[in-house]
Amino acid sequence: MRKVEVVPYKKEWSKLFHDECQKLEDIFGPEMLNVYHIGSTAIPAIHAKPVIDILAVVKDVECVADFNKEMEEMGYDFKGENGIAGRRFFRKGGDERTHHIHMFQKGHEEIARHLAFRDYLRAHPDEAQEYSRLKQRLAAEFPIDINGYVNGKNDFIKKVDEKAKHWAKREDHHANEVD
Repeated sequence: MRKVEVVPYKKEWSKLFHDECQKLEDIFGPEMLNVYHIGSTAIPAIHAKPVIDILAVVKDVECVADFNKEMEEMGYDFKGENGIAGRRFFRKGGDERTHHIHMFQKGHEEIARHLAFRDYLRAHPDEAQEYSRLKQRLAAEFPIDINGYVNGKNDFIKKVDEKAKHWAKREDHHANEVD
């Protein structure tokens, strides 16, 4: 059974991201175009489930399967699209999850959405703290119900996604390639 736990922000999350990026770049080589740290562990000062979310942009998402053996050797389970068309999703750590990798082909709309969400919350600390409080409340309310926890965040995420989309356009927003 997977326990829902959120913890205060940890500076080591950035290092864990960078360490995993190097391993991914070694495996995928020139097939991988960009790698980004996304999700709550990429937003300083907020509580998060201690799972490093990585967004990897590849030239051709159909080629990702060619690397499944190497990903398994690194401890990842391949989960297919896992609910998002065009995504290739990997997770590491089983019930004690440590990493998620979301792979998309260059130009997929989910790339911009994930980056805008992250960058919007980085630029709006009051809303980031509101998200942090929501996550803490939901983790206490649904300590062994990951679906309840995730569903409880949906309205907030949709609201921020919409704001972030408009904010990114206004700000002529450009994400860092690796952060």
